[in-house]
Amino acid sequence: MSIPEDVRTVEVNGVSLAYRETGRGEPVVFVHGDLSDLRTWDAQLPVFGASYRAIAYSRRYARPNADILPGTLNPMGPHIGDLLAFLDRVGAAPAHLVANSWGAFVSLLAAVRRPDAVRSLVLEEPPVVPLYLSDPPSAAELKLLAGRPAVLKDLLRFQLGTVLPAGRAFRAGRDGKALRTFLRGVLDRKAFGSLKRERVPQMWENLSALKAGLFGAGFPVVDTEAVRRLRTPTLLVTGLHSAPVLHRLVDRLEELLPDTERVEIVRGSHLMHEEDPAALNGAVLDFVARH
Repeated sequence: MSIPEDVRTVEVNGVSLAYRETGRGEPVVFVHGDLSDLRTWDAQLPVFGASYRAIAYSRRYARPNADILPGTLNPMGPHIGDLLAFLDRVGAAPAHLVANSWGAFVSLLAAVRRPDAVRSLVLEEPPVVPLYLSDPPSAAELKLLAGRPAVLKDLLRFQLGTVLPAGRAFRAGRDGKALRTFLRGVLDRKAFGSLKRERVPQMWENLSALKAGLFGAGFPVVDTEAVRRLRTPTLLVTGLHSAPVLHRLVDRLEELLPDTERVEIVRGSHLMHEEDPAALNGAVLDFVARH
């Protein structure tokens, strides 16, 4: 995939990362989730660039960066290192990080690893499943979930109804079925039905990274106590039309993080920054201005 003229590249950790930048001032860096790339932030960059140095980059293997090689796993660890190296390389640390889904998980763990590099966090529905269940689950985790049957139900529904069947479809070479299964697992019926057709090509172009990540390497190990000690101001964002399990996971973060605020985008789902950018941008601009 060719790199557009307005996109720059920078070398970090042996890979080339593409990014767009506009504006001046405190850095606000946007970190996309899976099935996405820097284009997902098109409705944010000019708005934030009016008051800040706004930067959106594509994580490794996301377009227009080089694709992942077949048979290669895509664990989260290198993405955390990439983000921190990227901030240093472009002179953007400490930055306000605004991140979606898997990218929000990456950003959270980057802040845990290097709090000095992150001024604030805006996390859109990070899939922090390991904050409830590690692999294998510990006795303390099972005890916690025994007292939260609704949480356990939603976690099991997501695992049995989304992760496992999507994984089977990927392994069988049925990528279209796997993609539909995954999307139905993170969006409610209304959000899935109203998904814009022009958004689908971006998903297909970034599908291999998802397959090699969540459905290949799996979830990372997370130190719950390290998350509890994080003092970075954090805005937790949910979409009304996202899967219930994603709200449960944000609940868990709200319990653990000592300095949090929370907002729900009523007309949004897991891609809330695309679906209702005005509401998302307003909430984030207000939060960033206060931190």
